[in-house]
Amino acid sequence: MAATLKLSELISSLSYALDITEGQPEGHGIRSCWIGMHIGQCIGLPPQQLWDLYYAILLKDLGCSSNAARICELYQTDDRSFKQDFKQVGAGLPQLLGFVFKNTGTHSAGWTRRAVSILKVLRHGRAMADELINTRCHRGADIARQLRFNENVARGIQSLDEHWDGSGRPLGLRGDAIPLNSRIALLAQVIDVFHITHGRQAALDQALRRAGGWFDPELVAAFRRVGARTDFWRQLEADDVDQAVLKLEPAQWAVPLDEDYLDEIAEGFGQVVDSKSPFTAGHSQRVGHYADQIAAELELGLERRRWLKRGALLHDVGKLGVSNTILDKPGKLEADEWEAVKRHAGYTEAILGRIEHFAELAWVAGAHHERPDGGGYPRGLSGDAIALETRIITAADIFDAINAERPYHPATPAPQTLDIMRRHLGSAIDPACFAALEQVLRQEGALS
Repeated sequence: MAATLKLSELISSLSYALDITEGQPEGHGIRSCWIGMHIGQCIGLPPQQLWDLYYAILLKDLGCSSNAARICELYQTDDRSFKQDFKQVGAGLPQLLGFVFKNTGTHSAGWTRRAVSILKVLRHGRAMADELINTRCHRGADIARQLRFNENVARGIQSLDEHWDGSGRPLGLRGDAIPLNSRIALLAQVIDVFHITHGRQAALDQALRRAGGWFDPELVAAFRRVGARTDFWRQLEADDVDQAVLKLEPAQWAVPLDEDYLDEIAEGFGQVVDSKSPFTAGHSQRVGHYADQIAAELELGLERRRWLKRGALLHDVGKLGVSNTILDKPGKLEADEWEAVKRHAGYTEAILGRIEHFAELAWVAGAHHERPDGGGYPRGLSGDAIALETRIITAADIFDAINAERPYHPATPAPQTLDIMRRHLGSAIDPACFAALEQVLRQEGALS
Protein backbone atom coordinates (compact mmCIF):
# COMPACT_ATOMS: atom_id res chain seq x y z
CA MET A 1 0.00 0.00 0.00
CA ALA A 2 2.61 2.53 1.12
CA ALA A 3 4.75 2.00 -1.98
CA THR A 4 2.04 3.42 -4.28
CA LEU A 5 1.03 6.37 -2.09
CA LYS A 6 2.92 9.62 -2.61
CA LEU A 7 3.68 12.24 0.01
CA SER A 8 1.80 14.87 -2.00
CA GLU A 9 -1.38 12.77 -1.99
CA LEU A 10 -1.31 12.33 1.76
CA ILE A 11 -0.36 15.87 2.74
CA SER A 12 -2.78 17.52 0.31
CA SER A 13 -5.61 15.42 1.77
CA LEU A 14 -4.63 16.12 5.37
CA SER A 15 -4.47 19.84 4.57
CA TYR A 16 -8.28 19.77 4.76
CA ALA A 17 -7.89 19.14 8.49
CA LEU A 18 -5.88 22.35 8.76
CA ASP A 19 -8.60 24.23 6.84
CA ILE A 20 -11.26 23.41 9.41
CA THR A 21 -8.90 24.37 12.23
CA GLU A 22 -8.73 27.84 10.73
CA GLY A 23 -12.46 28.08 10.10
CA GLN A 24 -11.78 28.30 6.37
CA PRO A 25 -13.87 26.83 3.55
CA GLU A 26 -12.61 23.38 2.68
CA GLY A 27 -9.80 23.37 0.16
CA HIS A 28 -8.23 26.62 1.38
CA GLY A 29 -4.76 25.05 1.63
CA ILE A 30 -5.13 23.39 -1.77
CA ARG A 31 -6.24 26.59 -3.48
CA SER A 32 -3.49 28.58 -1.77
CA CYS A 33 -1.01 26.04 -3.12
CA TRP A 34 -2.42 26.43 -6.65
CA ILE A 35 -2.04 30.21 -6.40
CA GLY A 36 1.41 30.17 -4.78
CA MET A 37 2.89 27.59 -7.12
CA HIS A 38 1.85 29.62 -10.15
CA ILE A 39 3.51 32.68 -8.64
CA GLY A 40 6.62 30.59 -8.00
CA GLN A 41 6.65 29.33 -11.58
CA CYS A 42 6.10 32.86 -12.89
CA ILE A 43 9.24 34.17 -11.13
CA GLY A 44 11.26 31.20 -12.42
CA LEU A 45 11.91 29.15 -9.29
CA PRO A 46 13.82 25.91 -10.03
CA PRO A 47 12.22 22.51 -9.24
CA GLN A 48 13.84 22.05 -5.79
CA GLN A 49 12.60 25.46 -4.62
CA LEU A 50 9.16 24.79 -6.07
CA TRP A 51 9.04 21.55 -4.08
CA ASP A 52 9.87 23.42 -0.88
CA LEU A 53 7.23 26.04 -1.71
CA TYR A 54 4.63 23.36 -2.43
CA TYR A 55 4.83 21.87 1.06
CA ALA A 56 5.37 25.17 2.86
CA ILE A 57 1.99 26.32 1.53
CA LEU A 58 0.11 23.05 2.10
CA LEU A 59 1.42 22.93 5.67
CA LYS A 60 1.36 26.67 6.42
CA ASP A 61 -1.34 26.18 9.09
CA LEU A 62 0.30 23.16 10.73
CA GLY A 63 0.68 24.97 14.06
CA CYS A 64 -2.70 26.70 14.11
CA SER A 65 -4.38 24.31 16.53
CA SER A 66 -1.79 25.18 19.19
CA ASN A 67 -3.23 28.62 19.93
CA ALA A 68 -6.94 27.79 19.68
CA ALA A 69 -7.53 27.38 23.41
CA ARG A 70 -5.56 30.53 24.17
CA ILE A 71 -7.62 32.55 21.70
CA CYS A 72 -10.78 31.49 23.51
CA GLU A 73 -9.23 32.38 26.85
CA LEU A 74 -7.78 35.76 25.88
CA TYR A 75 -10.55 37.01 23.64
CA GLN A 76 -13.51 35.19 25.23
CA THR A 77 -14.73 34.10 21.81
CA ASP A 78 -15.02 31.22 19.36
CA ASP A 79 -11.56 30.39 18.01
CA ARG A 80 -12.74 29.24 14.57
CA SER A 81 -14.83 32.32 13.73
CA PHE A 82 -12.06 34.50 15.20
CA LYS A 83 -9.48 32.94 12.89
CA GLN A 84 -11.78 33.03 9.88
CA ASP A 85 -12.49 36.74 10.30
CA PHE A 86 -8.88 37.61 11.17
CA LYS A 87 -7.71 36.42 7.75
CA GLN A 88 -9.71 39.25 6.19
CA VAL A 89 -8.37 42.03 8.41
CA GLY A 90 -6.00 44.48 6.75
CA ALA A 91 -3.42 46.79 8.28
CA GLY A 92 -5.71 49.78 8.77
CA LEU A 93 -6.73 50.79 12.30
CA PRO A 94 -10.47 51.02 11.51
CA GLN A 95 -10.50 47.43 10.23
CA LEU A 96 -8.55 46.22 13.23
CA LEU A 97 -10.85 47.96 15.70
CA GLY A 98 -13.90 46.62 13.90
CA PHE A 99 -12.48 43.13 14.18
CA VAL A 100 -11.80 43.55 17.92
CA PHE A 101 -15.31 44.80 18.68
CA LYS A 102 -16.94 42.06 16.60
CA ASN A 103 -14.85 39.15 17.85
CA THR A 104 -14.02 39.92 21.48
CA GLY A 105 -16.16 38.88 24.43
CA THR A 106 -18.81 37.12 22.35
CA HIS A 107 -18.89 34.35 24.95
CA SER A 108 -18.76 36.65 27.97
CA ALA A 109 -21.79 36.74 30.25
CA GLY A 110 -23.42 40.14 29.72
CA TRP A 111 -22.31 43.43 28.23
CA THR A 112 -20.31 44.48 31.27
CA ARG A 113 -17.99 41.49 31.03
CA ARG A 114 -17.78 41.88 27.27
CA ALA A 115 -16.74 45.50 27.71
CA VAL A 116 -14.04 44.39 30.16
CA SER A 117 -12.78 41.85 27.59
CA ILE A 118 -12.66 44.49 24.85
CA LEU A 119 -10.80 46.96 27.06
CA LYS A 120 -8.27 44.26 27.93
CA VAL A 121 -7.64 43.60 24.24
CA LEU A 122 -7.32 47.31 23.45
CA ARG A 123 -4.77 47.66 26.25
CA HIS A 124 -2.76 44.47 25.71
CA GLY A 125 -3.68 43.50 22.15
CA ARG A 126 -0.18 43.69 20.69
CA ALA A 127 1.33 41.44 23.36
CA MET A 128 -1.58 39.02 23.03
CA ALA A 129 -1.18 38.83 19.25
CA ASP A 130 2.59 38.38 19.61
CA GLU A 131 2.03 35.41 21.91
CA LEU A 132 -0.54 33.73 19.69
CA ILE A 133 1.41 34.09 16.46
CA ASN A 134 4.70 33.08 18.08
CA THR A 135 3.10 29.92 19.47
CA ARG A 136 1.52 28.99 16.17
CA CYS A 137 4.51 29.71 13.95
CA HIS A 138 7.09 27.88 16.04
CA ARG A 139 4.84 24.90 16.71
CA GLY A 140 4.07 24.50 13.02
CA ALA A 141 7.75 24.67 12.08
CA ASP A 142 8.66 22.12 14.77
CA ILE A 143 6.08 19.61 13.56
CA ALA A 144 7.21 20.11 9.95
CA ARG A 145 10.74 19.17 10.99
CA GLN A 146 9.41 16.07 12.76
CA LEU A 147 7.72 15.13 9.48
CA ARG A 148 11.14 15.15 7.73
CA PHE A 149 10.66 18.45 5.89
CA ASN A 150 13.76 20.56 5.37
CA GLU A 151 14.56 23.94 6.87
CA ASN A 152 13.28 25.82 3.83
CA VAL A 153 9.82 24.38 4.44
CA ALA A 154 10.00 24.81 8.22
CA ARG A 155 11.17 28.43 7.99
CA GLY A 156 8.52 29.11 5.39
CA ILE A 157 5.87 28.07 7.92
CA GLN A 158 7.54 29.85 10.82
CA SER A 159 7.64 33.23 9.05
CA LEU A 160 4.19 33.11 7.43
CA ASP A 161 3.00 36.23 9.27
CA GLU A 162 6.01 38.42 8.55
CA HIS A 163 5.27 41.49 6.36
CA TRP A 164 7.42 43.07 3.68
CA ASP A 165 7.51 46.42 5.53
CA GLY A 166 8.58 44.85 8.85
CA SER A 167 5.19 45.19 10.55
CA GLY A 168 4.59 41.45 10.83
CA ARG A 169 5.30 38.78 13.42
CA PRO A 170 6.87 36.93 15.16
CA LEU A 171 10.26 38.61 14.52
CA GLY A 172 9.37 41.74 12.56
CA LEU A 173 11.49 40.64 9.61
CA ARG A 174 11.62 43.02 6.66
CA GLY A 175 12.03 42.66 2.89
CA ASP A 176 14.31 39.93 1.63
CA ALA A 177 15.07 38.84 5.20
CA ILE A 178 11.67 37.09 5.08
CA PRO A 179 11.97 33.63 3.50
CA LEU A 180 10.65 33.64 -0.05
CA ASN A 181 8.34 30.70 0.73
CA SER A 182 6.73 32.74 3.50
CA ARG A 183 6.25 35.77 1.27
CA ILE A 184 4.54 33.71 -1.42
CA ALA A 185 2.45 31.70 1.06
CA LEU A 186 1.07 34.82 2.77
CA LEU A 187 0.19 36.42 -0.56
CA ALA A 188 -1.46 33.21 -1.81
CA GLN A 189 -3.39 32.86 1.44
CA VAL A 190 -4.86 36.35 1.30
CA ILE A 191 -5.70 36.00 -2.40
CA ASP A 192 -7.64 32.80 -1.70
CA VAL A 193 -9.51 34.22 1.29
CA PHE A 194 -10.71 37.28 -0.62
CA HIS A 195 -11.34 35.38 -3.86
CA ILE A 196 -13.50 32.74 -2.19
CA THR A 197 -15.42 35.39 -0.22
CA HIS A 198 -15.65 38.36 -2.58
CA GLY A 199 -14.44 37.27 -6.03
CA ARG A 200 -11.52 37.70 -8.42
CA GLN A 201 -11.39 41.49 -8.46
CA ALA A 202 -11.42 41.71 -4.67
CA ALA A 203 -8.48 39.31 -4.50
CA LEU A 204 -6.51 41.40 -7.00
CA ASP A 205 -7.43 44.63 -5.22
CA GLN A 206 -6.18 43.30 -1.88
CA ALA A 207 -2.89 42.18 -3.41
CA LEU A 208 -2.34 45.61 -4.98
CA ARG A 209 -3.45 47.50 -1.87
CA ARG A 210 -1.01 45.64 0.35
CA ALA A 211 1.95 45.64 -2.08
CA GLY A 212 4.94 47.18 -0.33
CA GLY A 213 3.19 46.78 3.02
CA TRP A 214 2.34 43.18 3.67
CA PHE A 215 3.54 41.85 0.32
CA ASP A 216 6.69 41.84 -1.76
CA PRO A 217 5.84 44.17 -4.70
CA GLU A 218 7.61 41.89 -7.20
CA LEU A 219 5.46 38.95 -6.12
CA VAL A 220 2.32 41.05 -6.48
CA ALA A 221 3.46 41.96 -10.00
CA ALA A 222 3.95 38.26 -10.72
CA PHE A 223 0.46 37.53 -9.45
CA ARG A 224 -0.96 40.20 -11.78
CA ARG A 225 0.63 38.35 -14.70
CA VAL A 226 -0.70 35.01 -13.46
CA GLY A 227 -4.14 36.48 -12.80
CA ALA A 228 -4.42 37.74 -16.36
CA ARG A 229 -4.88 34.15 -17.51
CA THR A 230 -8.48 32.91 -17.51
CA ASP A 231 -7.32 29.28 -17.33
CA PHE A 232 -5.67 30.03 -13.96
CA TRP A 233 -8.97 31.19 -12.46
CA ARG A 234 -11.03 28.51 -14.18
CA GLN A 235 -8.98 25.71 -12.63
CA LEU A 236 -8.80 27.47 -9.25
CA GLU A 237 -12.60 27.53 -9.17
CA ALA A 238 -13.05 23.97 -10.49
CA ASP A 239 -14.17 21.06 -8.32
CA ASP A 240 -11.05 19.08 -9.24
CA VAL A 241 -8.51 21.72 -8.25
CA ASP A 242 -7.09 19.21 -5.76
CA GLN A 243 -6.13 16.90 -8.62
CA ALA A 244 -4.59 19.80 -10.50
CA VAL A 245 -2.51 20.68 -7.45
CA LEU A 246 -1.12 17.13 -7.27
CA LYS A 247 0.30 17.66 -10.76
CA LEU A 248 2.14 20.81 -9.63
CA GLU A 249 4.61 18.93 -7.45
CA PRO A 250 7.90 18.72 -9.37
CA ALA A 251 7.88 15.12 -10.62
CA GLN A 252 11.59 14.52 -10.10
CA TRP A 253 11.22 15.41 -6.41
CA ALA A 254 8.09 13.35 -5.70
CA VAL A 255 8.44 11.30 -2.50
CA PRO A 256 6.98 7.78 -2.24
CA LEU A 257 5.85 6.84 1.25
CA ASP A 258 7.17 3.83 3.11
CA GLU A 259 5.58 2.37 6.24
CA ASP A 260 7.87 4.22 8.64
CA TYR A 261 7.11 7.58 7.06
CA LEU A 262 3.36 6.86 7.18
CA ASP A 263 3.69 6.17 10.91
CA GLU A 264 5.56 9.43 11.45
CA ILE A 265 2.98 11.49 9.58
CA ALA A 266 0.14 9.90 11.56
CA GLU A 267 1.99 10.71 14.79
CA GLY A 268 2.67 14.27 13.63
CA PHE A 269 -0.94 15.00 12.76
CA GLY A 270 -1.98 13.33 16.01
CA GLN A 271 0.09 16.03 17.72
CA VAL A 272 -1.73 18.70 15.70
CA VAL A 273 -5.03 17.31 17.00
CA ASP A 274 -3.85 17.08 20.61
CA SER A 275 -2.55 20.66 20.54
CA LYS A 276 -6.10 21.96 20.12
CA SER A 277 -6.88 21.72 23.83
CA PRO A 278 -4.75 21.53 26.98
CA PHE A 279 -7.04 18.70 28.10
CA THR A 280 -6.13 16.49 25.14
CA ALA A 281 -2.35 16.79 25.29
CA GLY A 282 -0.99 13.34 24.47
CA HIS A 283 -4.47 11.83 24.01
CA SER A 284 -3.95 10.55 20.46
CA GLN A 285 -0.57 9.11 21.35
CA ARG A 286 -2.02 7.26 24.34
CA VAL A 287 -5.01 5.98 22.39
CA GLY A 288 -2.60 4.77 19.71
CA HIS A 289 -0.56 2.94 22.33
CA TYR A 290 -3.52 1.32 24.06
CA ALA A 291 -5.14 0.36 20.76
CA ASP A 292 -1.94 -1.29 19.58
CA GLN A 293 -1.53 -3.24 22.81
CA ILE A 294 -5.19 -4.32 22.88
CA ALA A 295 -4.78 -5.52 19.29
CA ALA A 296 -1.71 -7.51 20.34
CA GLU A 297 -3.69 -9.16 23.14
CA LEU A 298 -6.38 -10.06 20.61
CA GLU A 299 -3.67 -11.55 18.38
CA LEU A 300 -3.99 -9.24 15.40
CA GLY A 301 -1.04 -9.51 13.03
CA LEU A 302 1.81 -6.98 13.12
CA GLU A 303 0.84 -5.38 9.80
CA ARG A 304 -2.78 -4.96 10.88
CA ARG A 305 -1.70 -3.54 14.24
CA ARG A 306 0.46 -0.97 12.52
CA TRP A 307 -2.43 0.03 10.26
CA LEU A 308 -4.79 0.22 13.22
CA LYS A 309 -2.42 2.42 15.23
CA ARG A 310 -2.48 5.02 12.46
CA GLY A 311 -6.26 5.10 12.67
CA ALA A 312 -6.08 5.46 16.45
CA LEU A 313 -3.60 8.33 16.16
CA LEU A 314 -5.93 10.12 13.72
CA HIS A 315 -9.31 9.15 15.20
CA ASP A 316 -9.99 12.68 16.51
CA VAL A 317 -8.70 14.67 13.54
CA GLY A 318 -12.27 15.86 13.05
CA LYS A 319 -12.15 17.65 16.41
CA LEU A 320 -10.04 20.30 14.71
CA GLY A 321 -13.37 21.50 13.34
CA VAL A 322 -14.97 21.94 16.78
CA SER A 323 -14.65 25.20 18.68
CA ASN A 324 -12.65 25.26 21.89
CA THR A 325 -15.55 27.09 23.53
CA ILE A 326 -17.20 23.67 23.36
CA LEU A 327 -14.21 21.33 23.75
CA ASP A 328 -12.96 23.11 26.88
CA LYS A 329 -16.34 23.91 28.42
CA PRO A 330 -16.35 22.83 32.09
CA GLY A 331 -20.11 22.43 32.39
CA LYS A 332 -22.82 20.47 30.63
CA LEU A 333 -23.10 21.03 26.89
CA GLU A 334 -26.21 22.55 25.36
CA ALA A 335 -28.02 20.51 22.71
CA ASP A 336 -26.50 22.46 19.81
CA GLU A 337 -23.04 22.18 21.35
CA TRP A 338 -23.40 18.43 21.68
CA GLU A 339 -24.44 18.21 18.02
CA ALA A 340 -21.30 20.15 17.10
CA VAL A 341 -19.17 17.67 19.05
CA LYS A 342 -20.84 14.72 17.37
CA ARG A 343 -20.02 16.09 13.94
CA HIS A 344 -16.32 15.51 14.57
CA ALA A 345 -16.67 11.80 13.83
CA GLY A 346 -18.00 12.57 10.36
CA TYR A 347 -15.23 15.11 9.81
CA THR A 348 -12.65 12.45 10.66
CA GLU A 349 -14.12 10.03 8.13
CA ALA A 350 -14.40 12.72 5.45
CA ILE A 351 -10.81 13.94 5.88
CA LEU A 352 -9.21 10.49 5.94
CA GLY A 353 -11.55 9.33 3.18
CA ARG A 354 -9.96 11.79 0.79
CA ILE A 355 -6.95 9.48 0.75
CA GLU A 356 -7.80 6.55 -1.52
CA HIS A 357 -5.52 4.18 0.37
CA PHE A 358 -7.17 5.16 3.66
CA ALA A 359 -10.75 4.30 2.66
CA GLU A 360 -11.12 1.46 5.17
CA LEU A 361 -9.15 3.32 7.82
CA ALA A 362 -11.44 6.34 7.42
CA TRP A 363 -14.48 4.15 8.12
CA VAL A 364 -12.82 2.49 11.12
CA ALA A 365 -11.55 5.72 12.70
CA GLY A 366 -14.69 7.72 11.98
CA ALA A 367 -16.86 5.13 13.74
CA HIS A 368 -15.10 5.26 17.10
CA HIS A 369 -18.21 6.65 18.83
CA GLU A 370 -20.50 3.87 17.63
CA ARG A 371 -21.82 1.56 20.36
CA PRO A 372 -22.60 -2.18 20.37
CA ASP A 373 -26.18 -1.37 21.42
CA GLY A 374 -26.73 0.96 18.46
CA GLY A 375 -26.86 4.12 20.56
CA GLY A 376 -23.71 5.71 19.14
CA TYR A 377 -22.94 8.08 16.27
CA PRO A 378 -22.62 9.05 13.48
CA ARG A 379 -24.56 6.13 11.92
CA GLY A 380 -26.05 4.29 14.90
CA LEU A 381 -24.28 1.03 13.99
CA SER A 382 -24.60 -1.94 16.33
CA GLY A 383 -23.05 -5.32 17.08
CA ASP A 384 -20.88 -6.86 14.39
CA ALA A 385 -21.62 -3.98 12.01
CA ILE A 386 -18.92 -2.19 13.99
CA ALA A 387 -15.48 -3.40 12.90
CA LEU A 388 -13.28 -5.05 15.51
CA GLU A 389 -10.63 -2.41 14.91
CA THR A 390 -13.15 0.33 15.66
CA ARG A 391 -14.18 -1.41 18.88
CA ILE A 392 -10.52 -1.52 19.88
CA ILE A 393 -10.08 2.22 19.29
CA THR A 394 -13.31 2.88 21.20
CA ALA A 395 -12.14 0.99 24.26
CA ALA A 396 -8.78 2.80 24.22
CA ASP A 397 -10.46 6.17 23.68
CA ILE A 398 -12.99 5.75 26.48
CA PHE A 399 -10.31 4.60 28.90
CA ASP A 400 -8.11 7.62 28.25
CA ALA A 401 -11.05 10.05 28.26
CA ILE A 402 -11.94 8.94 31.81
CA ASN A 403 -8.40 8.34 33.05
CA ALA A 404 -7.05 11.75 31.97
CA GLU A 405 -8.16 15.14 33.25
CA ARG A 406 -10.92 16.79 31.23
CA PRO A 407 -12.68 20.16 31.69
CA TYR A 408 -15.72 18.37 33.10
CA HIS A 409 -13.91 15.93 35.47
CA PRO A 410 -10.55 15.42 37.21
CA ALA A 411 -8.18 12.60 36.28
CA THR A 412 -9.44 9.21 37.41
CA PRO A 413 -7.03 6.45 38.52
CA ALA A 414 -6.88 3.42 36.23
CA PRO A 415 -8.63 0.95 38.59
CA GLN A 416 -11.60 3.29 39.07
CA THR A 417 -11.65 4.02 35.35
CA LEU A 418 -12.06 0.31 34.65
CA ASP A 419 -14.83 0.12 37.26
CA ILE A 420 -16.72 2.85 35.42
CA MET A 421 -16.19 1.12 32.09
CA ARG A 422 -17.49 -2.22 33.42
CA ARG A 423 -20.93 -0.69 33.84
CA HIS A 424 -21.10 -0.20 30.08
CA LEU A 425 -19.86 -3.58 28.84
CA GLY A 426 -21.97 -4.86 25.99
CA SER A 427 -23.75 -1.52 25.59
CA ALA A 428 -21.00 1.03 24.87
CA ILE A 429 -17.87 -1.14 25.14
CA ASP A 430 -16.97 -4.46 23.58
CA PRO A 431 -16.30 -7.01 26.40
CA ALA A 432 -13.40 -8.71 24.61
CA CYS A 433 -11.66 -5.40 23.96
CA PHE A 434 -12.20 -4.40 27.58
CA ALA A 435 -10.71 -7.66 28.85
CA ALA A 436 -7.69 -7.14 26.60
CA LEU A 437 -7.30 -3.57 27.84
CA GLU A 438 -7.43 -4.72 31.46
CA GLN A 439 -4.71 -7.27 30.75
CA VAL A 440 -2.55 -4.62 29.09
CA LEU A 441 -2.89 -2.26 32.06
CA ARG A 442 -2.07 -5.08 34.48
CA GLN A 443 1.08 -5.95 32.50
CA GLU A 444 2.12 -2.29 32.49
CA GLY A 445 1.67 -2.03 36.26
CA ALA A 446 -1.11 0.56 35.99
CA LEU A 447 -3.46 -1.39 38.27
CA SER A 448 -1.14 -1.94 41.21
